[in-house]
Amino acid sequence: MKKKVLAGLLAAVMVMGLSACGSGETAATETGDAQTTEDGAEAETGAEDAAASGEGLHIGLAIQTLSNQVWAQQMEEITARGKEDGNQITVVDCDENANTQIDQIENFITSGVDVIIVQPVDPDAIEEICKEARDAGIAVVCWDEEMENSDFNWVIENYDLGKEIGTQAAAWINEKFEGGACEVAVLGYPQTPILLERENGILDALEELAPNAKVVANQPAIDTTEGLNAMETILQANPDVKVVCTIGGGGAAGANEAFKGFYGSEVPEEVGIFSTDLTDEAVASMQNGEFNRMVVAITGNAYVCGDEIYDLTIGYMNGEELEHNVYRDLIPVTIDNLSEMISQ
Repeated sequence: MKKKVLAGLLAAVMVMGLSACGSGETAATETGDAQTTEDGAEAETGAEDAAASGEGLHIGLAIQTLSNQVWAQQMEEITARGKEDGNQITVVDCDENANTQIDQIENFITSGVDVIIVQPVDPDAIEEICKEARDAGIAVVCWDEEMENSDFNWVIENYDLGKEIGTQAAAWINEKFEGGACEVAVLGYPQTPILLERENGILDALEELAPNAKVVANQPAIDTTEGLNAMETILQANPDVKVVCTIGGGGAAGANEAFKGFYGSEVPEEVGIFSTDLTDEAVASMQNGEFNRMVVAITGNAYVCGDEIYDLTIGYMNGEELEHNVYRDLIPVTIDNLSEMISQ
């Protein structure tokens, strides 16, 4: 299927309509004609035939939050693919609450889904409920974490991802600043273990490769609003910050807006943001010559990622053998290879 980067805000709004935000209820999108009964009988009796054909599956997706644009776009793509194939897709958003996510997985088990794709808030907290799902004959796919009670894990080496972000930022610093001396801000998210791994990778790469750069601020930011607020606060206290490293696209988008407010129409050539997640905002920022200088794409843009996990899941349900840990590619993207990446 042809992938393309769509308008991010529209994507987020569309997917938000599909999801329950922290309620624990399964407010969802349903695709295909099959309807699941309350006791899960339809899914239970039809699962074997559905797996054989790859069609008529009921796939439940339990993700951390839809306030992150890249995750919202991924859900949009999976939903679209499911509709094309005659599969039923249910998306729930736990608002980063592990107890809510457990309740949502329990609801998926009760409704008799064929597959649960989960992006855990806390992987340890959901191991037992995922075991219950597998004992009930439901396939479990873990997104972004290594879990024991899953059929396969689609994962990132998060420390390596952070190391790549920091490496790219360090190269910029050493090129733009005499002796590699400048002030740096980091927008992390330590409350989520995998994102803390990314942050540690960023910090280690900066210390190793740009030892004269000074990290003067480190604030949490998972979405655009948090990134904007954090970066405005940082710039008030540290107006000489020239380089920002972020653990995700939301923080990068907010930092870009903060820099635009700080510098106005001027874009100093030495100021740059280094992040991950090839969101619409990051693409537009690079195309417009703004502050996003490099993004480490994970597999590809958000829609490519949605396609990849969907295809892996359908392939697995059709009998394809996969390693328990399926690792994702890390691809540094700058203005030089941006056109190639977004054309996929």
